[in-house]
Amino acid sequence: MTVRLKKSDYDAIVGHAKAGLPNEACGLIAGIVQGDLKMVEKVYLLSNPDQSPEHFSIDPREQLAAVKDMRARGLSPLGNFHSHPSTPSRPSQEDIRLAYDPKASYLILSLAEETPVLRAFEIAGGAVTLQTLEITF
Repeated sequence: MTVRLKKSDYDAIVGHAKAGLPNEACGLIAGIVQGDLKMVEKVYLLSNPDQSPEHFSIDPREQLAAVKDMRARGLSPLGNFHSHPSTPSRPSQEDIRLAYDPKASYLILSLAEETPVLRAFEIAGGAVTLQTLEITF
């Protein structure tokens, strides 16, 4: 599976994550699926009610509003993203345990290094598979 993300959306995710420091930031991604390609058309920057550098959750009201907006735009939910303020861009044991949708793409942004690292993963039945992430201009 390939996830295609516009550079402007990548920049929005990075900005959202940096603004949320020292805590994890999170959000949803929506778009169109064509075969093995997920094209992200909209990124939803959501709050992290946990206010934690090690955990995140998505506010149910914000999630519902995002899903309603997706439906109104004719978009499909593609997955979510969250940041790791000081650890690598890979799913933690908690991320794996809480991954409930095997069709979702889980984007993880690491801010541990000077240059942010964003990766996309499929998590199904405890198995983690790296997805191809394309950032387009």
